Amino acid sequence: MSRRGKNSCLHLPIAPLCPQGLNTGMDLPPQDGHAAQPDAAAPPFRLLRPPSQTVPLVFASAHSGALYTERFVASTRLDAVSLRRSEDCFVDELFAAAPDHGAPLLAATFPRAFCDANREAWELDPAMFLDALPSWVNTTSGRVLAGLGTIPRVVSSGDPIYRGKLRFADAEARVRACWQPFHDSLRALVEATRARFGSCLLIDCHSMPAGLPNARAESDIVLGDAHGTACSGRTVRRVEQFLGDLGYRVRRNDPYAGGFITRHYGRPREGVEALQIELSRALYMDESRLAKLPAFGAVRQDMTGLIACLARACPAGG
Repeated sequence: MSRRGKNSCLHLPIAPLCPQGLNTGMDLPPQDGHAAQPDAAAPPFRLLRPPSQTVPLVFASAHSGALYTERFVASTRLDAVSLRRSEDCFVDELFAAAPDHGAPLLAATFPRAFCDANREAWELDPAMFLDALPSWVNTTSGRVLAGLGTIPRVVSSGDPIYRGKLRFADAEARVRACWQPFHDSLRALVEATRARFGSCLLIDCHSMPAGLPNARAESDIVLGDAHGTACSGRTVRRVEQFLGDLGYRVRRNDPYAGGFITRHYGRPREGVEALQIELSRALYMDESRLAKLPAFGAVRQDMTGLIACLARACPAGG
């Protein structure tokens, strides 16, 4: 029998070291007094800052979290590898050099299968819950219908996650303990960057499975700018050219045009651009074993080069 508490943090195979972070305030509908205790025993994110931010850049990794609570694992019907299929494994490590170039990096520590920070706060599937959901919950988005809402019903492979149904209080606790602190911190970073420099470029870092069936052509990297609404064409072209010159096959918006983070924060007319970067996992990891390939170091070096390119292109000062 385990000696851990029911909400203790588990490191499933290949999980990163337990992080440190800070838990900020929340702006959510009032709790009803009966919400379940949050499952998140560890801080919900890591915030890696440079000694002084010198460029109007912010990097975020919402799906690289790999800290699983015992309570959550016990509620699932999947083995450890299957449960981790939705993770953007190692993406936070690929962009870890951001602070060395004067930019902060925010990385979630909670797994996407537990709570998805790249969704609206309340995209929930009613079929997952024992009790009725409040009227203000978004139950009809395409993501919810696909089983990939804020509290996902399936992992990215399509396999169902849970043995049984949840209560709304479980979802509410996860949103309050994970989603909200992550976005409180991201919003604060973006606003502080814009206030200091007059503008902000948010790089939303993700990974994608190899051989996507819905893509019109094979690609190594997909850049998502919400079809030109979240980021300037100049910025997208700069990233596209840099990565293309390195030999990567780069596509725009196919099949990923940008999720909630890119679309919500990307407001070029207000001085904030957001660009989603999806890296094919085949470039740097063995997807069947969730293990790094020997090429991981080279890909990380290329992403470090991209960070440096963007830092040079962005006006410094403040």
